[in-house]
Amino acid sequence: MLWPVVKALLGHYRRYPMQLVLVWLGLTLGVSLLSGVTAINHYARQSYQSGEKLFSTPLSYRIRPQRMADRVPEDVYVALRRAGFSQCVPLDSYPITTANGQELTLMGIDPTAMLPLNRGLKLTDATTLALMYPPYPVMVSADLAKRQKWRQGQKVTLDNGTVIGPVMIDHQGQVKGTHAITDLSVVRALKHDSGLGVIACGTMTANQLQALKDHLPANLVVVRTAKPELQRLTEAFHLNLTAMGMLSFLVGLFIFYQAMSLSMIQRQPLVGLLRQAGASHRQLAQAITLELLGLILVSWLCGNVFGLMLANQIIPSVSQSLRDLYEANVGLSVHWDWSWSLYTLMMATAGALLSCAWPLVRLLKSPPIRLTAKLSLICFAGREFAIQAILAFLLIVAALVIHQLPKTQMQSFALIGLILLSVALLTPYIIWKTFDILSFRLPWVKVRWFFADAAASMSFRGIATMAFIIAMAANIGVETIVGSFRLTTDKWLDERLAADLYLYPSSDKASVVSQWLEKQPEVNAVWWRWEKDVSSNKGTLQVVSTGNSPRERDALTVKLAVPHYWYFLHSSRAVMISETLASKHHLRPGEFIDLPAPMGKHWLIAGVYYDYGNPYGQIMMSQHHWLSAFVGQGRVGLAVLTRDRQHDVAELKSRLNSRFLFDVERVHSNSYLHTQAMKVFDRTFLITDTLGNITMLIAVFGIFFATVAGEFSRKRHVALLRVLGVSTKELVCMGALQLLVFWAIAVIIAIPLGIWSSQLMMNVFIQDSFGWTMDVQMIPEKYLQTAMFSMLALLVAGALPVLRLVRRSPMKSFRDAV
Repeated sequence: MLWPVVKALLGHYRRYPMQLVLVWLGLTLGVSLLSGVTAINHYARQSYQSGEKLFSTPLSYRIRPQRMADRVPEDVYVALRRAGFSQCVPLDSYPITTANGQELTLMGIDPTAMLPLNRGLKLTDATTLALMYPPYPVMVSADLAKRQKWRQGQKVTLDNGTVIGPVMIDHQGQVKGTHAITDLSVVRALKHDSGLGVIACGTMTANQLQALKDHLPANLVVVRTAKPELQRLTEAFHLNLTAMGMLSFLVGLFIFYQAMSLSMIQRQPLVGLLRQAGASHRQLAQAITLELLGLILVSWLCGNVFGLMLANQIIPSVSQSLRDLYEANVGLSVHWDWSWSLYTLMMATAGALLSCAWPLVRLLKSPPIRLTAKLSLICFAGREFAIQAILAFLLIVAALVIHQLPKTQMQSFALIGLILLSVALLTPYIIWKTFDILSFRLPWVKVRWFFADAAASMSFRGIATMAFIIAMAANIGVETIVGSFRLTTDKWLDERLAADLYLYPSSDKASVVSQWLEKQPEVNAVWWRWEKDVSSNKGTLQVVSTGNSPRERDALTVKLAVPHYWYFLHSSRAVMISETLASKHHLRPGEFIDLPAPMGKHWLIAGVYYDYGNPYGQIMMSQHHWLSAFVGQGRVGLAVLTRDRQHDVAELKSRLNSRFLFDVERVHSNSYLHTQAMKVFDRTFLITDTLGNITMLIAVFGIFFATVAGEFSRKRHVALLRVLGVSTKELVCMGALQLLVFWAIAVIIAIPLGIWSSQLMMNVFIQDSFGWTMDVQMIPEKYLQTAMFSMLALLVAGALPVLRLVRRSPMKSFRDAV
């Protein structure tokens, strides 16, 4: 008896195939975004676990200079090898950009030094040995070669015209991400520099580690690579991706719920007949459960396929962003994995069952005589909207309770989620009630009919409207955050990058370079800036110096300060601190702070300045105080002001390189630093912006198909109106006006809701992650673009069914509808 019931219920989709598409589309698109984001996060975290490995060999320690601008002398490495430290290998890296704009990190190795680390490896299997012989190939991952369309043996041209290669494609998984491996001699030739970047060492005992430290000169240190630290730093990045994925999944569930609810309402007469024919509650529940499980399975499989495709499209941007921000090496290709796939299956099953619980209970609990009576859908819609309004009120109460808790990232996400849900649940009830009241109160018959029909259409538009509001609010929130962050960062860079050329010479050459620069005719001034990282009870502090010129004062973007702060900074025992340090430790201008040795205690905080380029604590003091505390230590940078930025910088940079043989990493122009900073910014937020746009697209698809499905389900109503004399023009105008009203209400609610959520995110999420604050910047052109795109989708959705009906005669349409 069960199978005939199943066939009868599934036969509904033969009459309304659009509903089946809508059911599949909602769950599939929601699962796609969720599985794509989950796959990216899972793959990235796996990469962190192996990030300290080179060719599957753990290299847990790094020997590097205390001064970041210095190099590791090659004779130090030779001495270590002679002392028996065979687990140490030389490494050097160099950032390059290909002619087509692909940014890579070229890593130089000594292939023979790597052999002892790969125990049991035969010489015939050591493919890296080919790197040490002319023409000195460059090994890249198969994923990178596929994306760049490189072939085995192909030469690669860089943006400066240099040719490297030939390309050697790694098919054994030894190289990943945007790293390329080559011989050390190739990197040295490109950098025009001697020495090594770092010496990496494998696992050692405590005694071996101590012996290694004893063999090193005083200017070199041994540091441990920290996988947990990398995961902690990137947690905010992954949390953001997870939030966007869950939001898209929620929007997809709304669409799925809308379609299933409409489907069950339209099958009420059929279910009533089945129950009168003897079908039990249990059989009906089993039949609908089988239908639901089939939909879940198909949607999950399709969602996993689409999600994997999406993940592989987004992972290059994720890889480059994590490399730029945290120097994490993440591959360029995501593969299917049971762990995240099962997670999406559980989420899809739980979400679908919760979505269908109330429509199913309502269908099975109704008496058969009421089901076969073809009651108006608005009766059920009004009751559901009232229940949703009560639930929205409970969510608002929960949001008020959470708002009283300490501000954290999770609290902010929970608060935004509760407010979005409560507004989305409450809006259909308010719209429906308003339209229902207007349909009885207004004196004009056609206007009353307009609002009565609009209220009735809420039965199939209500849930789609909720999903649309949530997606639009989230999209506007993301656009506001990205726009505000970009405008603020751009303005901050314009103020901070006051000089025209920035140099990072070694400490012993800085005086010579400065004296030479001051003699050049196009140079107006040379600023010195010293830096040193100091450990303290407040964590690692970066202590920097500043000169006393008016231009240097104007370049400091001050947030709060005591009166005459610049005078106090250079004539008394005073410092300026970054916003990150002030926010983390609740410090204010006018207070006193104790600094670690050799700086001493009781320093006046003269002011707090914005520092969007540094998520860690920074202290700025006068150059006199800095040199008094750290004479002969730290890193030095020179900032050069020229008479004509557009014409003098390139020529001066060329003479500098030819005179002092500067590495290209140590000389940068103002425009280059500004462009690179904004490029990293755009690449980082491109991912969030892309996910936000996809979420918006899902919602537009949902409301499009929900409107199409609903309008087709009302063709009897429309045909009856045509028979009664309502013209085609009036029907089209009425339908378009109804959709415009729904669109206007959604936009009016979504824009302030999205701006409020962006304000909360910037005040809590960004400040908690980085210690930065910024003002909300309105992006009206983006809002208009999003609103117009959604309006166009709504109008097309509403026009399709009407155009199909008006092509036929009124009587034929009415006869077919009945």
